[in-house]
Amino acid sequence: MQAEGPSVENSGLAALAVGLAALGAGYAERGIGSAAMGAIAEDRDLFGLGLILTVLPETLVILALVVVFVV
Repeated sequence: MQAEGPSVENSGLAALAVGLAALGAGYAERGIGSAAMGAIAEDRDLFGLGLILTVLPETLVILALVVVFVV
């Protein structure tokens, strides 16, 4: 016998994947952003590097969205 329980549609799993990717990106940005602000406070020439490193985790969410639309 097969256990009956709530089933999750494919769109629900896709939403979960994108949501978890966004959660992970936000968690990563928390540490990177605070470190970048500290580095920029010490040396203003590090602004460009800090900006790039802060935005980099957001590409994970964009890639997750691309995968959802491709699949």
